[in-house]
Amino acid sequence: MDRFTQTIDSAVQAKDYSTLAQIFSFGPDSWQSVGQGEQRSLAAHFIKTAVAAPGFLPAAFSSGQMMHVMLETLGHLPSTVDGAADNKLRQMIFDYKVNEEGEYSEAARVLAGTRMEDNHDSVYFMKPEEKCDVYVKIAECFLEEDEIVESDSAVTKAGLVVESIAKPEEHMTLILRYKSTYARVLDSNRKFLQAASRYHDLSQSSTELIRAEDLLGMLGRAATCAILAPSGPQRQRVLGHIYKDDRLSQLDGIPQFETQSVILSKMYKYHILRPEELKKFESSLQPHQKAVMGDGLTIMERGVVEHNMISVSKIYDSIYVSELALFLGVNPDKAEKIAARMIMDGSLAGSIDQVEGLLEFQSEDSDQMAWDKAISNFCEGLNEVTDAIRAL
Repeated sequence: MDRFTQTIDSAVQAKDYSTLAQIFSFGPDSWQSVGQGEQRSLAAHFIKTAVAAPGFLPAAFSSGQMMHVMLETLGHLPSTVDGAADNKLRQMIFDYKVNEEGEYSEAARVLAGTRMEDNHDSVYFMKPEEKCDVYVKIAECFLEEDEIVESDSAVTKAGLVVESIAKPEEHMTLILRYKSTYARVLDSNRKFLQAASRYHDLSQSSTELIRAEDLLGMLGRAATCAILAPSGPQRQRVLGHIYKDDRLSQLDGIPQFETQSVILSKMYKYHILRPEELKKFESSLQPHQKAVMGDGLTIMERGVVEHNMISVSKIYDSIYVSELALFLGVNPDKAEKIAARMIMDGSLAGSIDQVEGLLEFQSEDSDQMAWDKAISNFCEGLNEVTDAIRAL
């Protein structure tokens, strides 16, 4: 054991990567020749020595041989390493992989092994804002590689600790990073209604913390997600918030969002949208926003079809399914299935006479509709309160 520690000390001092790689490999002269407890001690000694040695890091990161040794030893540690040297090494590797190699997924996985404890006496004690920063970094990196499940898990953990930050006003940059990452995860998970609401809230942040052009970008993302969200009272409410934003027309000057204001305004006013109006909007969408759903329609096509269905219900008391299909740009069979699904999920009030091939819409001023609207408004209010509490 002593000869190994002395050799490690000398090799680190001399930057002798080959000797270190030989020690932490397989063979009679490697750390495999001692027990597991001693192996953990050797791993801890190496990491502590490497972190403390002037000039050894980050230069050693450029050696694939040494990077393998460091990752191997990080996976074979005792319960505690003096000075939390393993956490320091993880952070240094994370910074190197992000800034020098652009390996975001690998960087996130290294940082995910960071040990964080609530016990003030532990070397691994971290304040809530420090934990939140680690989780947000992990989520941001996984998002860069479109690893949504992993990013969702990390941002959820960040959400659990962000509420415990003692003085949030002193950590607003971190909190905004968390909110932005959470909105992007919702967007990537195709939870467009929640994402739209989050993006719009972010777009109204102080320009002292976020540049005005970035805030406008958030507004553009909010508009995009609101357009893609499933039809219903909650979407109409979000559309209304964005429609009444004084900056909405400014999106016309941003190529990525130049059609959003017109389409969103028409949706809010229940105007029927034509396919030719949507070509440029569709070209601005991200890959996950162009996915084809189980009914054969893309997310955008489904959102527009549902919107046009509701728009038709504002104009007609009843309509033949064959005529409805012309408005929606689909065949009659699909038009009937879409209408049936919307009636079943409560986003459309009406009934279908299959014998006559007629769709009859229920008037909004009926007692049943008034009751449904009251329930819907209550649920929307409850959702907003829940979101507001989680955003704190």
